Amino acid sequence: MLFALPLPAFNPVLVEVGPFAIRWYAISYIVGLVGGWIYGKRLIANAALWTRQPGDPALFDDLLVWVTFGVILGGRLGQVLIYEPTYYFANPLEIVQIWHGGMAFHGGLIGAALAIVIFARRHGVPVLSYFDVASAVAPIGLFFGRLANFVNGELWGRPTDVPWAFLFPRSMDAAGEIVPRHPSQLYEAALEGLVLFLVLLVLTRIGGLKRPGLVAGVFGVGYGLARSISELFREPDGYVLGPITTGQALSLPLILAGLGLIWYALRRKDAAQPATPA
Repeated sequence: MLFALPLPAFNPVLVEVGPFAIRWYAISYIVGLVGGWIYGKRLIANAALWTRQPGDPALFDDLLVWVTFGVILGGRLGQVLIYEPTYYFANPLEIVQIWHGGMAFHGGLIGAALAIVIFARRHGVPVLSYFDVASAVAPIGLFFGRLANFVNGELWGRPTDVPWAFLFPRSMDAAGEIVPRHPSQLYEAALEGLVLFLVLLVLTRIGGLKRPGLVAGVFGVGYGLARSISELFREPDGYVLGPITTGQALSLPLILAGLGLIWYALRRKDAAQPATPA
């Protein structure tokens, strides 16, 4: 067997009291949501970043609840319906046991987007501006979520002989052997999390939020490209056409939607104009 690093013996459970357990997977989602909430409120409260501030920053407190439910419901339904329908329909009780892992990003994205649209309509705030804020903070959750995937020893990479390859205990090949694999979860944490966060951070600081839809569009393109690149190293969940994986196919509509938002945001002649004094 080629040289490979053994996966550290992470205990997926942080605290366990009787039948109740708090898992690192759940903690990663909590940290991502809370971190996004804090950062999002600061973005909304910073008047210098906006042409028109999108409502009271306190509204973002309520939005957090809506987005949390959207991410959880959408992410789980995406995992069940897109990636593992056979398993979950055979084991329906597992569908609600989200602490065992199994959340599809694209499903969570749709759930969060629907939550934002409904929330914005109810409160009379600009939908695109809230999409922009949510997109700016989303890489925080992506970063911690991918780290949780690594801790859980799931969503591992393709077989490789690189010096930093890992042995994932549950990753057996067709011959039933555990072979060295790319730590693709860490690649995704870096690309979808850190790199994308920094790109959007710079964009918000140079006036991106003054053009509604621009930050959300760059997020869509950036995530789609980052995920598509990561899929080259990640063990595919399936193939759609030839070498195109399921993850890459699902990322294509996101890239196209992102390009559409960027085009719309940049062509609006009134987007960057200062607000008319009352």
